[in-house]
Amino acid sequence: MPRPKKSFETNNINFKESFASLKFVPRFFKEIKKVNPVLFYLNVFGRILNAILPVVMLWLGKLIIDEVVIQIAAETKDLDLLWLLVAAEFGLAIISDLLSRGISLSDALLGDQYSIDTSVKIIKKTSELNLDQLEDSEFYDKLERARQQTTGRVGLMSNILAQGEDVIVIISLLAGVVAFEPWLIILLVVSIIPTIINEIKFSGTSYSLARSWTQERRELDYLRYAGASDVTAKEVKLFGLSNYLADRFKGLSDKYYLQSKRLAKQRAGWGSVFNVIGTAAYYGAYIFIIFRTVAGIFSLGDLTFLSGSFNRLRSKLQGFFTRFTAITESALYLQDYFEFLDLSYAESATDGKLDLPQKIEKGFEFKNVGFKYPKSENWVVRNINFELKAGEKLAFVGENGAGKTTLIKLLLQFYEPTEGEILLDGIPIKKYDQSAYRQYFGVIFQDFVKFELTLRENIAMGEIQEIENQERIDSAAEKSLAREVVSDLPLGYSQPLGKRFKHGKDLSGGQWQKIAIARSYMKDAEVLVLDEPTSALDARAETEAFQRFIQLTQGKTAVIISHRFSTVRIADRIMVLKDGAVLEIGTHKELMQNDKLYAELFNLQAAGYQ
Repeated sequence: MPRPKKSFETNNINFKESFASLKFVPRFFKEIKKVNPVLFYLNVFGRILNAILPVVMLWLGKLIIDEVVIQIAAETKDLDLLWLLVAAEFGLAIISDLLSRGISLSDALLGDQYSIDTSVKIIKKTSELNLDQLEDSEFYDKLERARQQTTGRVGLMSNILAQGEDVIVIISLLAGVVAFEPWLIILLVVSIIPTIINEIKFSGTSYSLARSWTQERRELDYLRYAGASDVTAKEVKLFGLSNYLADRFKGLSDKYYLQSKRLAKQRAGWGSVFNVIGTAAYYGAYIFIIFRTVAGIFSLGDLTFLSGSFNRLRSKLQGFFTRFTAITESALYLQDYFEFLDLSYAESATDGKLDLPQKIEKGFEFKNVGFKYPKSENWVVRNINFELKAGEKLAFVGENGAGKTTLIKLLLQFYEPTEGEILLDGIPIKKYDQSAYRQYFGVIFQDFVKFELTLRENIAMGEIQEIENQERIDSAAEKSLAREVVSDLPLGYSQPLGKRFKHGKDLSGGQWQKIAIARSYMKDAEVLVLDEPTSALDARAETEAFQRFIQLTQGKTAVIISHRFSTVRIADRIMVLKDGAVLEIGTHKELMQNDKLYAELFNLQAAGYQ
């Protein structure tokens, strides 16, 4: 399918919208101050001092030149005042340098601390959101923009603080210029108007381009990963995909480059034109000051002070407006960040929630449950009615896409039912606090995560608070048959897994699965959910794993999803799903007698072993 032509102009952010994003700046600085209050206030105080020094040093320069002129004309030379002025200017130059270095250091330290803080908040916020939000492409655009400029927000902090510093410099320099020649202010305004026009003209354009290409940049990141990763390397080599992936990456990158190039050329071109006008106004002021000096109205010291002050004023004002545009564009990313943090999610409040029962008495009940994804008309599951009794082992069976894993996600409150309700001991599960409710469950999904951390951490993920409890980790490894994996690794539980980091060791699919199963045993959960838990194990290991599972979960409630009927037949009851609906439910013997889908699938699989 051809990709629609991108056009960032249709989503262009104007100056008014850019300016509106500044409402997030106070919240931004409140967060920064919270990260390190002492360093923050030292930074602000240092900038105030550093802002006063330029005008003082320019004034000292004026006094030095005037004193030199006086000493040239004098018959008797007295250089004491001159050397005192030079020493004072030298001392201020040293102080100014030290202050600048201190400000840069505190900027870097504050920036690093805030960058860490924002990354932690994004990770935690992502964990709070509902699964249907996490599976939505528009959500990922928000997440991508929130993650962007994590380091750029450090620059935003420096820019805003520098802006405040420049305001003090500008005010002090303006006061000096006005004291000598108020008419120079008119030429000063004329010299900076072109810069203001240029910045307003291109305000928000860089952000607009980046925003409109959010999905494409995510695609570029994925193409980088797909083309240069140990996970994809086998398929890339086997099917000769390197050129295809590289060409696709280059084609998409070139389109973005052309858009960015056009914007950069426009900005540079107009900037050059406006700069000529501004420079002409500056030299008009310079000529005016020279004429007044030649006429004897200004001294040479006044000439130095006024020309230096005017030049610095023009430079500071141009920088002020240029930086202001950069701040508004960065604030747009800041807006994305705070809007992401403010995303609402269902059932986040804990007030008014019921206490969970200490022990499940009756079990769970699905009553007329149906679910479809937002913005979709297709039902994933519908009219689901069944009970999962306390202490029962219930197996879900069905062809791919029948809705087995969706029911698990509904049970775990990852999704909210579109219709119907799920009850625990006769009470809707949404009336319980989600976090506390999920503590009931020990779950291993088919697509479990292979954390590229140590073996200890991978097992302890099931109950991370017990990571230092060696006895519990040993027990979980023993129950899941992962003990032999530990003994095979040179560093034992301290062995880093995966190939991403130094000394890491990759495992076979079966070894990873044993570790994943160990996670479920780490947690003394009321309910265990195993979604294809032994798909990577050989027949012998699978049989042993399930025999252990049945023995170790006596009296506990469990849900098992598996395509292997030798596994599911050990369950107390088996529920067969087809096209998102319950087709039949009963024991293995009852379903074989029904001679419907279960019996058909069982016989087909059994025939494959004959």
